[in-house]
Amino acid sequence: MESRKNKDKHIRMDRDTYYLKIAERVLERSTCLRRKYGAVMVKNDEIISTGYNGAPRGEYNCIETGICQRDELNIPKGERYELCRAVHAEQNAIISASRQEMLGSTIYIAGLDVKTGDSANPTPCLLCRRMLINAGVERCIGLVCGEPIEIKLRLKE
Repeated sequence: MESRKNKDKHIRMDRDTYYLKIAERVLERSTCLRRKYGAVMVKNDEIISTGYNGAPRGEYNCIETGICQRDELNIPKGERYELCRAVHAEQNAIISASRQEMLGSTIYIAGLDVKTGDSANPTPCLLCRRMLINAGVERCIGLVCGEPIEIKLRLKE
């Protein structure tokens, strides 16, 4: 009997790549004019929640107003998040799952720079890192140059 591996000409993608590709689709729901992010929370090989960055439910978002306040003020990436109207993708993924579901889970994050079309750094901000740790998320995998890269959540490791 010919082995299944030899018979099947298609190579099955690994799990990290699979979930990152889903995160890339999730980011398409983002309402940010600067950077779009998608997050997928996974435990025991099952998706437990997803999230993308955008304004809180019922609030106007940047694609509706056409204005990014941080861009208007020339604020660099990673600074003055309090001026941004968006809830981060990681935060939305946390909001959509119970802590019990998140204990020991992995979050997959993909990002896109809207202006350049290039991948955006998937590393969670410090606030999101703290939230992920408290939620019980064990691992973070980001899409970097088309490849899955493990991102340390804990600041002291």
